[in-house]
Amino acid sequence: MIIGPHITISKGFSKASEIAVEIGANTFQFFSRNPRGGNAKEFDKKDIEKFQKIRKENNFGPILAHAPYTINLGGTKDDVYEFGKRAIKEDIARMNSIGIEYLCFHPGSHVGGGIEFGTKRIIDALNEAIIGNEDLVVLLETMSGKGSEIGFTFEQIKEIIDGVKFKERIGVCLDTCHIYSAGYDIVNNLDDIIDEFDRIIGLDKLKAIHLNDTMTDFNSKKDRHEQIGKGKIGLEAIINFITHEKLKHLPFFLETPLDEAGHKEEIKMIKEEVNKR
Repeated sequence: MIIGPHITISKGFSKASEIAVEIGANTFQFFSRNPRGGNAKEFDKKDIEKFQKIRKENNFGPILAHAPYTINLGGTKDDVYEFGKRAIKEDIARMNSIGIEYLCFHPGSHVGGGIEFGTKRIIDALNEAIIGNEDLVVLLETMSGKGSEIGFTFEQIKEIIDGVKFKERIGVCLDTCHIYSAGYDIVNNLDDIIDEFDRIIGLDKLKAIHLNDTMTDFNSKKDRHEQIGKGKIGLEAIINFITHEKLKHLPFFLETPLDEAGHKEEIKMIKEEVNKR
């Protein structure tokens, strides 16, 4: 099983990878730049070399970078759109240069422009940013459907993928909290949901999982992450998800509201439950 939490890289990639090892993880997620702003730090060559050494020695799975929340490629404000295009293009190049496998982002919100308008903006931005010779894969995150979000149905995600020129460089990060809140019942109908994803998008495009329980009810269209087993999805359904034959090979990234000590216990608990199967 490949599993790890979101870890800050404020003290460097090597420190983050050491934390991952200490808490029992074999991967981690981090923000590609300031999540609430736009600044991006320069990489330290020695830090990156140490990071790569640690991940190799500890058999890490793919690493996931998360683009900042300030990016909105689907909206009507041109200044926000131009910033988003620049940031996603820069982050694809930056993450690719240090061997990060995946960069995920929230597709965007149309904020009144309409889904058709927003979807076209997202596609256009990705076609500017992805040049086709990257090793990294850009992942569209499935959303909960709050406000004017785009990407809360499999059909909306598929439409974006269809519009991207270099389709081999685009994939999906599925968030368990988000899709449950969006109306996909992974508690009672997991096999049907997986089959639906495969029919509409294709399981070959599913590259990573954000593993989160949720504070809110099914189909609530809200985004409220909860600790594994403490929310409305529940532990049994989460373990069913992790151990599913068509999903168990994927990397799982925890975005639950815990500190490092909490994530250590959470990872331990998940591994123990998985081993019971």
